[in-house]
Amino acid sequence: METSRLPSNTYLDHAATTPLLPQARAAMAQGFAIWANPSSPHAAGRRARAALEEARGRVKAVLGWDGELVFTSGASEAIALAISRCVKPLAAVSEVEHEAVLRLAGEARRLPVNAGSGLVDAVGDGAVGLVAIQHANNETGVIQPLDRIAAELREAGGLLLADCAQTAGKIALPAADLVAISAHKFGGPIGTGALLVRDWALLRPSGGQERGYRAGTENLPGALAMAAALEAGADWMAEARHLRERLEQGILAAGGEVVADSAPRIPTIGAYRMPGRSAQAQLIRFDGMGIAVSAGSACSSGSLKTSHVLAAMRQEGANEVIRVSIGRETTEAGIDRFLAAWREIAG
Repeated sequence: METSRLPSNTYLDHAATTPLLPQARAAMAQGFAIWANPSSPHAAGRRARAALEEARGRVKAVLGWDGELVFTSGASEAIALAISRCVKPLAAVSEVEHEAVLRLAGEARRLPVNAGSGLVDAVGDGAVGLVAIQHANNETGVIQPLDRIAAELREAGGLLLADCAQTAGKIALPAADLVAISAHKFGGPIGTGALLVRDWALLRPSGGQERGYRAGTENLPGALAMAAALEAGADWMAEARHLRERLEQGILAAGGEVVADSAPRIPTIGAYRMPGRSAQAQLIRFDGMGIAVSAGSACSSGSLKTSHVLAAMRQEGANEVIRVSIGRETTEAGIDRFLAAWREIAG
């Protein structure tokens, strides 16, 4: 059967968002049943508050975090909260950060990355302030050596903000001072996330809920669902690694290229170049065959601009690179279907 006639059922864009887990859906229903405002002092409010604090503790326990936690609407808000309320000004960001960081970076120094690998070498003069670096890049999957960088910053009196949107619930968190996470990247609901804070002394409170660090009624259903999604575990990472190996062997055999193949990468994300075919043309063809992939971040994949991540890495043929991202539901059949489509498009 020709790939173009196969049904539309291959979703390989899990880095953008991934399906809500049944456990998370059930937890949300529980949260909606406890509908009182957690900040209200009456009995119904206290019951909601107890459930919210239980969810907070569960999230911290699964992530192995012994600091504090502020529930947010997602990683973007967590990043904005960290940058705007941190006691130290933002001093530096890596060149390959998510737009959520770059939009707020202002005059902060840009830390270059190595060509090809996309890895940050050193933080240098940025060590005296707040430094923002992604744990795993959302376009290439490259994992930065944040434990080493965090130690260097701490010794110099600086702080590390780690964007862990793509790693939380999948691999161990780094030893950062501030960590941003997003529930819909690991099977929780859209519109829920958290900022993990090593110590309250690192943030200036602004009043309102969440111990005075965020205004607005707490999203109890979202918090419960995020906890349930995390508790589902990451035992599928070994399978994701196997599937990506299968994917990359097929791409290389078909004349494609693996971006940052020499760097440590999270098993769920890969970036691939199809020489001679623009990313936009590829996306149109893949979509017509019922296969969902992307060209870089979902926030910018509709743009015709070259990816700033690939530009920073000095990637040859950057406009020919697409992103494939794997989730719990991905199967060998799905990978093989993608590879058949790749071969057809590559000609």
